[in-house]
Amino acid sequence: MPDEPAGNGLDKSLPTSSEALRIGVYTCYCGGNISDAVDCELVARTLGGFPDVVVSRTNMSMCSDAGQSIIEEDIRQMGVNRVVIGACAPSLHESTFRNTVERAGLNRYYYHHVGLREQDSWVHGHDRLSATEKAIRLMAAGVAKARLLEPLDAIRLHAEKHALVIGGGVAGLKSALDCARRGMQVTLIEKTPFLGGRMAQLENTFPTGEHARTALAGLIESVVEDPRITTHTGAQLTSVSGNVGDFKVEITKQSRGVTSELGEKLIAACEKNVPDEFNYGLTRRGIIYRPYSGCFPPSPAVDWENYDGLPIECDGRSIVLENQPQVIKLTAGAIVIATGFNPYEPAQGEYGYGELPEVVTLPQLIRKLALLEEGAELEINEHAVRDIVLLHCVGSRQIEGIHQPQPDGQVNNYCSRVCCTATLYESLELKERFPDIHLYDVHEDIRTYGRGHEEFYRQTLENGTVILRYQGENPPVVEALEAGDTHPLVVRLEDQLTWGETIEIPADMVVLAVGMMPRPVKDLIDMLKISPGKDRFLLEVHPKLRPVETAVPGVVLAGTAQGPMTIQESVSAAEAAAAKVACLLSLGRVELEPFVARVNAELCEGSGACVEVCAYENAISLDTIRQNGGEIRRAVVSAANCSGCGNCVSACPHGAIDIQGWTLKQYEAMVDALALDLPGGLEVSA
Repeated sequence: MPDEPAGNGLDKSLPTSSEALRIGVYTCYCGGNISDAVDCELVARTLGGFPDVVVSRTNMSMCSDAGQSIIEEDIRQMGVNRVVIGACAPSLHESTFRNTVERAGLNRYYYHHVGLREQDSWVHGHDRLSATEKAIRLMAAGVAKARLLEPLDAIRLHAEKHALVIGGGVAGLKSALDCARRGMQVTLIEKTPFLGGRMAQLENTFPTGEHARTALAGLIESVVEDPRITTHTGAQLTSVSGNVGDFKVEITKQSRGVTSELGEKLIAACEKNVPDEFNYGLTRRGIIYRPYSGCFPPSPAVDWENYDGLPIECDGRSIVLENQPQVIKLTAGAIVIATGFNPYEPAQGEYGYGELPEVVTLPQLIRKLALLEEGAELEINEHAVRDIVLLHCVGSRQIEGIHQPQPDGQVNNYCSRVCCTATLYESLELKERFPDIHLYDVHEDIRTYGRGHEEFYRQTLENGTVILRYQGENPPVVEALEAGDTHPLVVRLEDQLTWGETIEIPADMVVLAVGMMPRPVKDLIDMLKISPGKDRFLLEVHPKLRPVETAVPGVVLAGTAQGPMTIQESVSAAEAAAAKVACLLSLGRVELEPFVARVNAELCEGSGACVEVCAYENAISLDTIRQNGGEIRRAVVSAANCSGCGNCVSACPHGAIDIQGWTLKQYEAMVDALALDLPGGLEVSA
């Protein structure tokens, strides 16, 4: 239950708009981003003549400490009680300027932000006069709205100091541990029966060379030994409702199906086997399995998707395995999404993949080398490997019309960032273990952006690896050679390092450096109302100012659910996610922006149109109340669940709903201001 009423966000303790208006207008040069296209001084002079405007200034950078100090001083010394700032996008510095006016003693919502950079200077840089006129109109609209601003207050809600972490890879584990160390209870769920994620499939990590599963085991041990963390494997989020601070969650957990005592015997007795996803299909495993030695939990689990329900003969008995799912309910104040990534799976025939057995992906090579006994010769398809071609950018930086699109019709036009360094790192291991092997690195570009990663490129060159470069519009071709030839494959490309010369490389193995793709999490997207980006990874609010937050308050991102990252970056993102969760929940309450729907009970006639169009669960409802001896229906807004989208405003047939901070009267005043007649003879400076 809330420790105080949620309210509607209206601060009744502060002065209302009936006081004398004293508006301060501030036009930012934005370091030239605005002033290069807009005559900011002319904008300031023009706005300074508007009614109720008592000061109109410019500054090279209003968001700087010096710029903010000017605004604070005007509020304190000149009695400015409404602030209009024309600068870059509100998403960048709206919170900055709200804090500025609040520090000066003004209600933080007595401020309006005009995005002059994105809406004007960046799109009209070719016409200084028109850009300046547009800036004047946009700022005039801001002044018109400022006259009608209300003193709002944040919506305050009780917050359960409990975090739900979805995903048991390195990012999820690190987020859970950091949340727990900050004093919160944590529930961590992992869809598969075992913790560890993709990191468990690696042998070593760059740039340190640390053994991956050893480092992972230490992290897992810290998580499972922390009394504040509860882990559930084979578990998925199946239902969620509520809001930040008070998410009502249902988790469905599959049973492991076997006991530790009986598991070993059943593993040996079960004859059915399937491709082993831990080794990327290079080997097979039983349907009762452990992915690797030292995994957690250590007890085996049943692969329910592949179990056919038939009895298994073991110890003289016919044993039928039975899944008994368990439903777990809990309340979480925040949710961390750490669902990880999938390596790109090349299409059948892409560079010969799936058709030529000598073509493998980089993850498959890593597992192949891990399975190979020390000192053994590297072989593939029953012949020795002497020449290897490492082919970059497979499944990344794709071009429409050149590469085959994904099922949604899009190509992966983003850079996966990790593949170049991972490929170079693996080439060094190949040279170390098999000094006589010849390596050919075929790339579109080498992008070793991380600290120390360029060293891998230098070492690769020193090791004698032949470097070749192709154009993305003209990718290499991998073909089979005739039986009895010296090599099974040939790679053909036009090498840009030799001015487009056609090069043929006979190869025993071709390794495809595949990129990263997001795991399919449509169920989470639908349940949590979060958004994917154009690259299908989950989208943050702002890459710099709010880098791990989604648009849904209380739902944050960690690791490669958000985009391609190295392990180090995933850990850093996980730490950031935990820090954000701690900021939200540590005080036992959360504060939300007050831009939510507000119903005028005198105008509302309970038509229900607002409820029909609302896309958010429990955000608005119809309540029956008694009045004058009868019963009437009225719309009621739950401020905690309302997103302020405005659907209800447009649907109400009686005009009984407004969005606080963006009322219809404010919009009308802004539209009128946009259409005003500008002073004649405006002359802009060069």
